Amino acid sequence: MKIDHVDIKIIDELSKDARLSMRELSKRVNLSSPSVTERVRRLENEGIIEGYTLKVNREKMGLTIQCLIEITLKHAEYDRFKSAIQNCANAVFCYRIAGKACYIIKLTALSMKEIEEFIDSISAFTHTVTYFIFSEIQIDENFSEALNKNLS
Repeated sequence: MKIDHVDIKIIDELSKDARLSMRELSKRVNLSSPSVTERVRRLENEGIIEGYTLKVNREKMGLTIQCLIEITLKHAEYDRFKSAIQNCANAVFCYRIAGKACYIIKLTALSMKEIEEFIDSISAFTHTVTYFIFSEIQIDENFSEALNKNLS
């Protein structure tokens, strides 16, 4: 599927506010509402827009402790680790990576004890390095700029 500058603008606007009505979106991209609706459906059907999500502020829910953990498996126990992380309610994300570690995960928790309990639960088959997060620098997701460079 070929993507043009209008598609990129649609993606950019929806990434800022996925709850926009087709009418409001059409105003922002200077196209008729039926045209925008057709383009959004095409982007969804092609899998470019995979869905619309809800962002939960875990900190406001009391999950104020955040950390990144590098995981290196001791005996290639991928299935065991996968099961452990899929059942971890504190996990925000888990990526299999290349480099010194096998995985990097982000956890949020109410207490340090919860982080410690998770690490203890996987320590028999992993080596871990834990980094506690103090603050986050907000990154403005600007799909238009990145994608327009590729179209030029």
